[in-house]
Amino acid sequence: MYTMLQLFAAAKLDAMDKMWVSFIGIGLMVLAALIITFARKTKGWIRLVLTIVAIVLLIYGIVCGMLAIV
Repeated sequence: MYTMLQLFAAAKLDAMDKMWVSFIGIGLMVLAALIITFARKTKGWIRLVLTIVAIVLLIYGIVCGMLAIV
């Protein structure tokens, strides 16, 4: 996984850019948690849509976090 992330062009960021990428990743993960919290109060297809959106945001947040580590 580490070598895969090094292949990305974004992996060659300087320290300040990595900081901002990590902040974006943290923000996306917080937003996903808030959406899941709200989705638990809903029912039906709205809950499904909100859950899928939260999962996508969580995946993007994890990728940003991994890019910030490299």
